[in-house]
Amino acid sequence: MTATIRCFVNERGQTVPSGATAQEAVAAFDPALAARLEKGEAYVTDARGIRVPADHPLSGGAILRVVVSARAAVDDPDA
Repeated sequence: MTATIRCFVNERGQTVPSGATAQEAVAAFDPALAARLEKGEAYVTDARGIRVPADHPLSGGAILRVVVSARAAVDDPDA
C-alpha cells in the first residue's frame, strides 16, 4: 500500500495521505473551501455528480468537485 494517493479536486491534482477523506482532500486544495464544507455552505460530488459525504475515504484517482450553495445551509430542508 502506498503512503500517498493522487486525487483531483475541482480539476486540480492533489497528493494526499492514503486513506484521506474527501474533506481532507478539499482542505489540501483550499482550506477556506474546506471551512465552507464544515459550515454546510458547500458539498462534494464525485465525477458523476453524485454527492459524496465529507468523511468518505478516497481511493487513488478520485475526482471531486466542490459545489458552493447560495443557500444558508446545504443540508437544511427548510432553506
